[in-house]
Amino acid sequence: MGTGFEVMIGIPNEMLAALSSSTDASDLWVRHNVSTYMVKGGVNIRSVCRVGEIVGDQSTKEDTVGPSVWTNSFGERKSDKMVDILHPHLGNEPFLSSYSGQFQSYVIPALMNLQQSLAKANLAGFTKLVVPCNADAYEASLPSQGAFRPELAQIMTQLVSFLNSNGSPFVVNIYPFLSLYGNSDFPQDYAFFEGTNHAVTDGANVYYNAFDGNYDTLVAALNKMGYGQMPIVIGEVGWPTDGAVSANLTAARAFTQGLIYHVLSNKGTPLRPGNPPMDIYLFSLLDEGAKSILPGNFERHWGIFSFDGQAKYPLNLGLGNGLLKNAKDVQYLPSRWCVAKSSNDLSGVVNHIRIACSAADCTTLNYGGSCNGIGTKGNISYAFNSYYQLQKQDSQSCDFDGLGMITFLDPSVGDCRFLVGITGSNSSSSTLCRRWFIAWLLILLGVWIFVM
Repeated sequence: MGTGFEVMIGIPNEMLAALSSSTDASDLWVRHNVSTYMVKGGVNIRSVCRVGEIVGDQSTKEDTVGPSVWTNSFGERKSDKMVDILHPHLGNEPFLSSYSGQFQSYVIPALMNLQQSLAKANLAGFTKLVVPCNADAYEASLPSQGAFRPELAQIMTQLVSFLNSNGSPFVVNIYPFLSLYGNSDFPQDYAFFEGTNHAVTDGANVYYNAFDGNYDTLVAALNKMGYGQMPIVIGEVGWPTDGAVSANLTAARAFTQGLIYHVLSNKGTPLRPGNPPMDIYLFSLLDEGAKSILPGNFERHWGIFSFDGQAKYPLNLGLGNGLLKNAKDVQYLPSRWCVAKSSNDLSGVVNHIRIACSAADCTTLNYGGSCNGIGTKGNISYAFNSYYQLQKQDSQSCDFDGLGMITFLDPSVGDCRFLVGITGSNSSSSTLCRRWFIAWLLILLGVWIFVM
C-alpha cells in the first residue's frame, strides 16, 4: 500500500448468486474488499470487476516506483501514497456461451446490490463497477453489422445503461489466438498486425487484423443500442507461448509487440479513428501451472515471463526503458534432474506418468507443445522431472518404483527445456513474492501509461 498505483479487484462468478440475493452480502464484500483499503496511505480502488481471473499484465520501468501524482484515464488526479484499485470486476465473462446462461440472471441484481453498497460506503462516485465480457457476447459477419447475441439483448440493454449512468467503461476480452485455434479456416496472418492477404472489406472500411475487426464489432453493437461513444477497456488480450500448434515464442512476440505498436500509433480503428481503447491489459504476467486446461493445453502458457521471472522473448512496451527485464537473484534448486532409467521394463510407467502429470504441468508434451516429439523415454523423463522439481527435488520423488534416477546432466532437447525449480526457503521465496507483487503493480501502471 502507499505506492500510488492503480489496481483492479475481482469477484468470482461463483459469488454472483449470493451477491444478487442479499445486500447484506454485498455490504460485507465492499467492507472487506474495498472500504478496508480506502484509507490514507492505503489502496485507491477505482473499479470492481465481476471476475474469475486476474486481468492485466505488463511491465514498466523500475524508476516509477515510489510516491507520484499522475492522471488516470478518467482525467482525475491521483494523490500520492495510494494505490488506485481500478474497476472492481463483477465476475469474468459471465455471458460466455459455454456457460449456457449459468450466471446470466445474477449479473444485474448483483450489480445493483454492489452499487448500493458502494453508495452506502460513500465510494460509488469513485469506484466503478464493470463486467468483463468475452467477445462471443456479440456477433456479425462484418464489423458494421455487430450486435449482441439475441438471447443477451435484454440483459445487455440493462448492463450498458448501468455502465453509462455510472461512468463505467465496457470491458471486453479479445483473443485473436482463440479464433485461430478454434477455426482451421481462419487466416493466420489476419490474427497479427504485420499485414495480411485476407483483409476484410466492410463498405468503405478495410480491416487488416482481427483485433480491429473484433473491436469494431463491439463498437457497432454499442452504436445500435445508442451508446456509440461508450469508452471501451480491453480487459484481457494476449498470445500463449506453448501448448498448441500456433502457440510459440515467435508468434507470441509478433502478436504482442504488434499490438503494442498498433495501440501506440493512436490510429484507432475504422469506426473509432484516432481513438484507441482507453486501457489495454495484457494477459498475462506469468504462466499458471495449475490452471484448468479444459479449453486447451495452451491455458498454462499465457505469461510474458516464465515461472522464474525470466522474460520469454524480447518485448518493448514503448515506455522508453527498453526491453523487458529479467528477475534478478532468483534462487534456483541445484542443477539436477530426474529422468527415466534405461530399461526395457516399463510396466507401471503409465500410472506413474499419470500421477506425476496430475500434480505437475506436462502440457508441453502434447501435440503442438515444445516438448512434443522427444520420444518415449523423453516423455517419461519430462514427466518425472516436472514432478521432482515440484517436490523441491526430494530424492524419494524421483523413485517411481525404481524407474527414475537423478542426473546432473541437463536432459533438455532443442526447444524442450527440462526445468529446475526455485527454492522454497522463507527468505528467498518471500523476497521473490514481494518482487513479483511489486512487478504486478508496476505492470498495471505500465498498461495505463502505454495506451494514453
